[in-house]
Amino acid sequence: MNMRPSFYTPHPALRNYISHVMIVEAKFNQSTLQFSPFPPTPQHAINFYPRDAVTAHDSKNYTQTLPESVIIGPQVTRVNVAMGMHHVIVSVAFMPGGMHRLLKIPMHELYDEPFDASLLLGREIADVNEQLKEAQTPLEMKNVVERFFMRKLTYSPLKPWEHAMKAQLQMPGKLTIESAASLACLSLRQYERRAKEVMGYSPKVFSRLIRFSKAYRLKESQPLLSWTNIAHACGYYDQMHLIKDFKEFAGALPGYMAQQINNAPSLLQEHLRI
Repeated sequence: MNMRPSFYTPHPALRNYISHVMIVEAKFNQSTLQFSPFPPTPQHAINFYPRDAVTAHDSKNYTQTLPESVIIGPQVTRVNVAMGMHHVIVSVAFMPGGMHRLLKIPMHELYDEPFDASLLLGREIADVNEQLKEAQTPLEMKNVVERFFMRKLTYSPLKPWEHAMKAQLQMPGKLTIESAASLACLSLRQYERRAKEVMGYSPKVFSRLIRFSKAYRLKESQPLLSWTNIAHACGYYDQMHLIKDFKEFAGALPGYMAQQINNAPSLLQEHLRI
């Protein structure tokens, strides 16, 4: 397999809403379905697949071929993903609150389900899919999606609660929910309601996802690192808290997920930037 990730910082007018654009190309030697684990992350994204189709298998034993462009909102359970022989993903990663600004719907309506982007963004996203198929380089693909989001996201200053959610993401384990609510200029209960609307889950779940995702990605990138060291590096009080998060968000114990990582045909999160 040959994998070449490219990362692009978006246009300055989009940086309040979009973190980055990641483009990964991978070529496999066989076309049989080989699934790799993809646990939830705290980052919302729209993923485009301009080459071979991607297949996803979820915790309900439901297998589906994903559409050409997929909205990944508040995911909280693991899916297993299989890629075609020629896999290309163009992933637009949003800042906290950015997808809510784009879609203008309560994010809990997208809770734990991938959505066909064309159903929510219409014909324009279908045009983006076609342009991505014709693009030959990562830079061309980045320019295609950037032009689309420049039309759809009108610049305006971040709201206080968006600053608070961004601070939660950037300071995992160092910012209490109460401090985040204060930064948002809201009471704790108001901040919880706002987070569910803007992110799709409570600030506490968001904080736990940030910590869990860091631990999982650390294991992917450094498989020989012990779970004890990972728990310490990611701000867990002890391994029991790490085990609890893995059981909830990955549906399995850490040891089992380590086996899954070792046996996976490809590692899907080692290149993520969150």
